[in-house]
Amino acid sequence: QLQLVESGGGLVQFGGSLRLSCAASGSTFSINAIGWFRQAPGKEREGVSCISSSGGSTKYADSVKGRFTISRDNAKNTVYLQMNNLKPEDTAIYYCAVDRTPPYCADFVGAWGSWGQGTQVTVSS
Repeated sequence: QLQLVESGGGLVQFGGSLRLSCAASGSTFSINAIGWFRQAPGKEREGVSCISSSGGSTKYADSVKGRFTISRDNAKNTVYLQMNNLKPEDTAIYYCAVDRTPPYCADFVGAWGSWGQGTQVTVSS
């Protein structure tokens, strides 16, 4: 069955960079789009970015636009999130999930599923 595994998190200094990976396995044919979410302590989960299975449609939260770049390698069934110019407010657990609600990548509300375990990103100030 479909499984998503996040990796690439870690501790980085203010202004540094990290590259997160979301590897999909199993029923990857069912994936229309994959999104990145994050949740900081005491805060609600928020959508960060999304990319369609074709790579033709992407979405970014205003807070990360211009700093983060989402991409995918279909040969590896992996979606990446390149995070540059990291800020302390980016500190959170980052999750990836599958968008089940068309139009895909239109928003971060709806039937998102197949959540991974998450990967911790910590940005020191």
